[in-house]
Amino acid sequence: MTEILTWNIQAGKGVDGRVDLTRTAAVIRSMGDADIICLQEVSRFMPELDGGSDQVEQIADLFPDHSAWFGAGVDMIAEDGPTAPRRSFGNMILSRLPVLCAFRHTLPQPAAPGIKHMARQATEVNVSTPAGPLRVMTTHLEFNAVGHRAAQVARLRELHFEGARNAHDPPAEARGPYAPPVRPETLVLCGDFNFEPESNDYTAMLASFDKGVGRLVDAWRCAHGAKPHDPTCGIHDHTQWPDGAHCRDFFFVTSDVCARTTDVRVDTQTDASDHQPLLLSLNDERKG
Repeated sequence: MTEILTWNIQAGKGVDGRVDLTRTAAVIRSMGDADIICLQEVSRFMPELDGGSDQVEQIADLFPDHSAWFGAGVDMIAEDGPTAPRRSFGNMILSRLPVLCAFRHTLPQPAAPGIKHMARQATEVNVSTPAGPLRVMTTHLEFNAVGHRAAQVARLRELHFEGARNAHDPPAEARGPYAPPVRPETLVLCGDFNFEPESNDYTAMLASFDKGVGRLVDAWRCAHGAKPHDPTCGIHDHTQWPDGAHCRDFFFVTSDVCARTTDVRVDTQTDASDHQPLLLSLNDERKG
């Protein structure tokens, strides 16, 4: 069994207002022994979020059996000058499985006059699993600027299409930096997408591709059929989410991953963030 967890940890801040990454780690472990842990809203040296600490280092220390891969969406000079550590904010992947290669993808940030927004990105690792190589990508899409989110969905789909076509039609064999990466079509794309299952963005994410690339599937549907999604946000934090509980965190997968999906589970009890952690369970039996 391969298990992948995704969670917007809100920089370790619980509904009680306390930042506690040890608590965050304990919740993650309570859901099982995840092989891959995908986290959004991880902060480095942003005092207003992390007290000026390096959460990437702290989280890596909390999971010593996993390798750590961080992708900054926001990366800026510190307010107290160039000699201080840079301030950054983004997504992180922890993997106990061998990482064959990694990518960090900048997502679109078009002009949106009068609307606050931030730079966004997706972090991708390609790992070796008992069932073969697997691409895992995690992201956190724009909340305020609707046009940004639509453009970011389109870019994520382009990234999947690009990877799939390179897997179908690989480049020439080479060595050094030209060596083709081990990057299969098989994909798990997860994170906080800031859209709901009834939205146009959700529909767009699942639209068909051409040139022999299969569409993405919502892994919740693979495990639970027509059952409504469990809420992943707004259950406990009614200040930030006055409209209450709803789903905006997902696993989107290729059809071969869908066929291997045995469960998607949401911890609806924890209030260690404004979002809830989700766990995807895959059997490792090779098909065909």
